[in-house]
Amino acid sequence: MAVPDDAAPRPPARRPAPPTPPVTPHPPATGPARRSLLGAAVAGAAALPLPALAARPATARTPAAPSTPGRRDPAGPPAGLAPYASYWFPDSLPPGEPGPGVVWRSLARWSPNGDPDLAHNTATVPLAPRFTPVPANGSARAGQARISALVSFGPTARNPSQGSATADHYALTHWAYLDELVFWGGSSGEGLVLAPNAPVVDAAHRNGVPVLGNVFLPPVAYGGDLRWTRDLVRRDALGRFPIAEKLVEVARTYGFDGWFVNAETDGGDSELATRTREFLRALRAAGEPHGLRITWYDAMNSTGRVGWQGALNHLNQEFFEDRAGRVADNLFVDFRWTPEGLASSGTLAESLGRSRYELWAAVDLESRGWDTPVRWDAILPREPDRDHVLSLGLYRPEWTRDHLADRSPGAFHRADDRLWTGESLDPSRPAPEALWRAPATTVADRSTVTALPFACSFNTGHGLRWYEDGGAVSDTAWNHLGLQDRLPGRRWVVDTDGPRPEVALDFTTAWRGGSSLLVSGAPTARTEPTARPAPTPPTAPLVIGLHSTRLPLTGSSLAELVHASGAGPVTVELGVAVREPAGPGEPVPYTWLGGPDRDAGHGWRTSRFPLARLAGKTAYALAVRITARGEEPVSWRLGALSVRDTTATRHPSPPSHLRVDASARRGEEVELRLSWRRAPGPVRHYELHRLLPDGARSFLGGTCGTALHLPGVTRAGRERAASFEVRAVDELYAVSAPTVTRLPW
Repeated sequence: MAVPDDAAPRPPARRPAPPTPPVTPHPPATGPARRSLLGAAVAGAAALPLPALAARPATARTPAAPSTPGRRDPAGPPAGLAPYASYWFPDSLPPGEPGPGVVWRSLARWSPNGDPDLAHNTATVPLAPRFTPVPANGSARAGQARISALVSFGPTARNPSQGSATADHYALTHWAYLDELVFWGGSSGEGLVLAPNAPVVDAAHRNGVPVLGNVFLPPVAYGGDLRWTRDLVRRDALGRFPIAEKLVEVARTYGFDGWFVNAETDGGDSELATRTREFLRALRAAGEPHGLRITWYDAMNSTGRVGWQGALNHLNQEFFEDRAGRVADNLFVDFRWTPEGLASSGTLAESLGRSRYELWAAVDLESRGWDTPVRWDAILPREPDRDHVLSLGLYRPEWTRDHLADRSPGAFHRADDRLWTGESLDPSRPAPEALWRAPATTVADRSTVTALPFACSFNTGHGLRWYEDGGAVSDTAWNHLGLQDRLPGRRWVVDTDGPRPEVALDFTTAWRGGSSLLVSGAPTARTEPTARPAPTPPTAPLVIGLHSTRLPLTGSSLAELVHASGAGPVTVELGVAVREPAGPGEPVPYTWLGGPDRDAGHGWRTSRFPLARLAGKTAYALAVRITARGEEPVSWRLGALSVRDTTATRHPSPPSHLRVDASARRGEEVELRLSWRRAPGPVRHYELHRLLPDGARSFLGGTCGTALHLPGVTRAGRERAASFEVRAVDELYAVSAPTVTRLPW
């Protein structure tokens, strides 16, 4: 996928890729191991891994995992206990030897029964259904364009299965605008078939977003070899496509939703093109009963040669729809598009009986992000009398992290909010922008908050510490997207008569997880007619929109806010909308609850709001309204929000059979793999702690699955054994009784 800087047509020459870490040299036929464009995959073949979520007290330090030597083992994992996201070649392996930390595996020989990392790589959160609320502004449309994103969350090799001990991570949270996520990567020096790691899938599924693995057949200039294409589409003696069956088995076993297929190795012929189309049809037919989807990238055409069309046309339509019907569910249109080509693509799709919004028009963000020039009206015209032309394909939106000098979590989320929401940072008041057309201004957001109980602690899936009940129980930075909450989709709708304060996800303290919602700024005193000035004039109330919901309310429904004020007294009210706005961009009709009780700034407190007066109605949206007195700057923090029925108060059942599956000692430190049996009943995730000799509990990690790798547990003093406990956590963050195991020193 050659990526022009302005999304306009240009000659097929590729712009240079950024430098990549060195790899062990291969014979010239394999070419460079990595490139950064779709026609040249993401960088990092030999990048060192980040250690998995910290398994130690906050004061201890663990060295990085040692470099793993390469191997040609087609099935086995790298040396050491750390699990990594899986990747393969279709069947045959490259000549020579792999680079450090790289394992060459054959997908044809893969079996779930022989996969030692399976428990660490399996996603467990089901794909949630979602709905489309009335859009927050008049330009965002429902039922037209959708958005796909191709994201590299890490290197192909040694991409940690379950997060790592750093907050410097692409913690995507704007799921409300996405229809599909592709786990992008692959290279000729590592592997060409990538399965998404479990935290990405679990976070996406919680927000209703399907995740696709990636099949990347690179250009010859970047190490591509037609034998890998032929391996992929090979038939067996019975006429079946064994690799298609393996791809379906991988997706079903690991718990993700299909495959993005990108065949860019040139030199084929029409016979190979026909075989590839038949392979796609077989892949889709095998996956369709299980809800799997296929997206085809505009590269190989019906001649078998690679020729990026930048359109759906007679040369590539048979990979999308042929005479027998649907071949791929979507087609990702190459960056060489023109306005005329996109318009004709939509017309052709409809003439084939398909939706024009099953075509993704590609926009490259890797180099320039929101400064990328795009002919937006060719994809997403703003005029109310014009429909969207096609859907939108975003390539590498993780630019919002990668381009920063300051890659702290707060700085990243400020940049990411701007990319998805726009310069105004308020989707209800979109700012006119010369270059960037933010998704929130064009595509209606969606939500999965449809049932009780519901809770959000504003945890983004990474942080500088881990907090429980407002206190830090680990001082180690971390990331694990599977622990991310369902965050408000609209960042941030704010109503006030005064100046807009800063509303942001903050990482300096939290109620639970790694972050909280912080509102800060100087309020403006409201002018009131009176004979003499009031000694403490009230300030303008401040309304912050939170979640779009479809929550059925009963006489026993109760909402709770956990909050804290760092300034003077603040009145806190909860807004519940029991009907939708009159139209896009219209005010949300909240009913306000609470008010007389003031948050006096004495640490975390819980405010409860009985919802019996709204029984029998549906909550369509939630918000908070805070009012301060005087002119003291507002500094108010929301740590958690929950809505539940008080009749259901049981804590979750505990997991069982916590055990050490493997260990490797290094003096006074040990690396571990632990596993347990799933708790009966609904579980959001599991949390693992260490019990220290002084009785303190230190957070080690969490996962939605039933296995966890700890890269380094250091002996505490002269303790005879290290004690570990795992608990189940439910949707309201209630925890079960622990299951305990000990490891003698």
